[in-house]
Amino acid sequence: MLKIKFMELAVVGATGLVGREIIKVLEERNFLPKNFYPVASPKSVGSSIEFAGRMYRVMDHSDVLALKPEIAIFSAGAETSKKWAPRYAEAGITVIDNSSAWRMDKDIPLIVPEINAGILKKSDKIIANPNCSTIQLVMILAPLHLKYRIRRIVAATYQSVTGTGIRAVRQLENERHGIKGEMAYPYPIDLNLFPHGGSFLPNGYTTEEEKLVSETRKILNDYSIRITATIARVPVIGGHSEAVNIEFENDFLLDDIFRLLRNTPGVVVQDDPANNLYPMPLFSKGRDEVFVGRIRRDESQPNSLNLWIVADNLRKGAATNAVQIAGYLSGSRES
Repeated sequence: MLKIKFMELAVVGATGLVGREIIKVLEERNFLPKNFYPVASPKSVGSSIEFAGRMYRVMDHSDVLALKPEIAIFSAGAETSKKWAPRYAEAGITVIDNSSAWRMDKDIPLIVPEINAGILKKSDKIIANPNCSTIQLVMILAPLHLKYRIRRIVAATYQSVTGTGIRAVRQLENERHGIKGEMAYPYPIDLNLFPHGGSFLPNGYTTEEEKLVSETRKILNDYSIRITATIARVPVIGGHSEAVNIEFENDFLLDDIFRLLRNTPGVVVQDDPANNLYPMPLFSKGRDEVFVGRIRRDESQPNSLNLWIVADNLRKGAATNAVQIAGYLSGSRES
């Protein structure tokens, strides 16, 4: 990451699950802005939140717009982002948005810093953070696509309840303790899983599946890649997993695949079947890296590869990626 300059930073949705993780990542990375402004919903305004050993009063949007910080990281949902992000941008504040509101807007950059931060310009006042499952996927796909050219991807994702939010975490915890409570899902999640994430579309796919397809193409800047996906929600707190099959235009050597991924910043290869070493949410929790293993040739068709990819969806899948973008912006970038 580039050296951080002192700056003013707002975190919108600071009291939420991802918002609190953003604050944690900022502290861990010693990213301590000159002025810090936590923003939350009206019910939280006036309460206090701790950051870097100091207590800060939670503010409302009007307060922060008047102060005009350089950057605002949004993690308060698409509705809030659609309403407020343009107002922040009009005030000269650069918005890094964690929601789905702007990701597929052709004029809004969709950024994973290790892959495409170089496309950012000073005129970009709203920057979209990709979906959590997309980020970990493209971290592995990008170097492979550059070398072998990807034709087709078949992905199945096994997504943690934290991807839904705190209500889903509470549902799982309540079920494990035999407590009746609010249901975030239409079915029990403990000792269960279901192929449902987001809303169902007329074609039978879900919005979560569609995000994986459209966002991957946009980040890799290649709309010719054929992609299909299936989501499953699993009773895991922290960590999305993905089973991915990739068909390339060009053949490969497995040793070269291993070497390429081991040399990719932000990626950890965990692949030692003889010693039962492979990526799991158990290993990724609280970590910023993307873990990949079970790397093996698909013997059913030419030029094809199977992978298993795991990452902490609250970290690299959301908070860390947003903080990395802020770090890039506070360093130097193209005009």
